[in-house]
Amino acid sequence: MLYLMGNAERILQTMKTIGITAMLQLVTEFLFIFLAFWSIQKLHIENLMRLYPTQARLLIVLLSVTIGFSCSEFLWRFYDNVRNLTFLIR
Repeated sequence: MLYLMGNAERILQTMKTIGITAMLQLVTEFLFIFLAFWSIQKLHIENLMRLYPTQARLLIVLLSVTIGFSCSEFLWRFYDNVRNLTFLIR
């Protein structure tokens, strides 16, 4: 019975770790999307597309999501690769 309690505690700890990692990943994705949106707005793409202002705004949002998600994904993959390097050393 004590053996099962130990496994249950390990499972709960693993679930907490996965949940915290997921929350951090969402926060970094939104942060990078916001930074990309803030940066792209300063380029004033809507001035280049005067005939299509709505499409210009949509383009800014889509570019922001693409760049922000890509940067966040790079950060998390880099983190995972560095963490997995410890298995090579052991």
